[in-house]
Amino acid sequence: MQSPHSAALACSNDTRLSRRSTLAAACATALGVATPPAVSAAGSPAPPVGLASLASADPEFDGQFLRALDTIWSGGADVGECFATIRRIEAGDRESWHAEWWRTAERVEGFAEACEVTGHPVSAREAYLRAVTYFRTSGIFLYKPPLDPRFVEANARQRDAFRRFAALAEWPIETVAIPYAGTTIPGYFLAPDASATPRPVLILSNGYDGTAEELYLAGAVAALRRGYACLCFDGPGQGQALIEQGLVFRPDWEAVITPVVDWLRVRPEVDLKRIALMGRSWGGYLAPRAATGEHRLAALIADAAQYAPARSRLALLPPAYRDQADTGDPAILNPAIEELMRQNPNFAFAINRGMLTHGVTTPLAYVQAMAPYTIEGLAERITCPTLICEGENDVRGGNAKPLYDALAAPKSYLLFTNEEGAGEHDEAGAASLFAQRVFDWLDETLAEID
Repeated sequence: MQSPHSAALACSNDTRLSRRSTLAAACATALGVATPPAVSAAGSPAPPVGLASLASADPEFDGQFLRALDTIWSGGADVGECFATIRRIEAGDRESWHAEWWRTAERVEGFAEACEVTGHPVSAREAYLRAVTYFRTSGIFLYKPPLDPRFVEANARQRDAFRRFAALAEWPIETVAIPYAGTTIPGYFLAPDASATPRPVLILSNGYDGTAEELYLAGAVAALRRGYACLCFDGPGQGQALIEQGLVFRPDWEAVITPVVDWLRVRPEVDLKRIALMGRSWGGYLAPRAATGEHRLAALIADAAQYAPARSRLALLPPAYRDQADTGDPAILNPAIEELMRQNPNFAFAINRGMLTHGVTTPLAYVQAMAPYTIEGLAERITCPTLICEGENDVRGGNAKPLYDALAAPKSYLLFTNEEGAGEHDEAGAASLFAQRVFDWLDETLAEID
């Protein structure tokens, strides 16, 4: 999520760096580029803030661990299972990461199967849902072209565990296929009950390495508890749509959300005046970009909001080559980026993931593919009330406020702070506080519609 050159070298040499500075170097959860690591007056890295260094000396491991813990509030993990797993993992050893989360996932899924067979559906569904997080987490560092069979299996197993959970869930969860560009994209329609009563609907748009199943934990549970229906889906570049259908990211996310809205509008459970869209992580770019062209939305929420990620792509290149992103010799620029990848595995993770999700095979092609990803000159086309969110410690630093400033529609801004324990990317570790503030805003916003 931030400057991957000089910062990348620093982070490879000093594991004491805060999660903010090291993930900044590694371009962690989305494109990953904005500001360099914080430095003290003496020239040394600033001390960690927020929830950094929670359980692992490896900053990317620590961030993904916190991501798993964040699902506890919605039933997607348990504290002891997570800590027992990460303590078995050697810092920086991605093979160990996959093996140990997989081991936990299979064990917990075994609990679920046994409970289901012996007639304990509540215990079964709770264990299936935890297995979803653990299977997904096991594959997180396998994003790389060509597809690793273990990555494919991790995605399939987390999806299958979710569907077994859904069959036992306390509210209706329907597996759906939404028409899109001559094919379909997979998702889930969820409602608080089985009636056809029209109600507000929240569309959840994911990020770089999330899945439709994770969206249940990262927004749908909070919405269902408040009486909303939800649509969670894997768009191009995400989850099943990427891995099994070969669909890759596109900058004009309105071309994705418009058919989603079309699909929703024929369902009797949907209040046509109250369809809202929330994007989290990389969805903090995708959702507002979609709202620039899709004007049937009643409200928009962008968490980890991003305005012009295209500008930040140049930080993926060594400084000497940043004026050559679109004109330089691939025979020179690709080895230069690959050298940074060798020096820093977290930077390599971000580049490899970007190549896979954007459907390219070289680092330079990924840098070039990011050029059209911007909301500059488009933000004024957003017409619905918009809530812009960011965490104080989020490594994208400074990308949310420019988007807020560019909006002409009614708008609100929420900063989640380290003092609240909510300053990390996507407010990880503060799921209840995020739900409280965001859904209170959404409740009030939709209530004003005639």
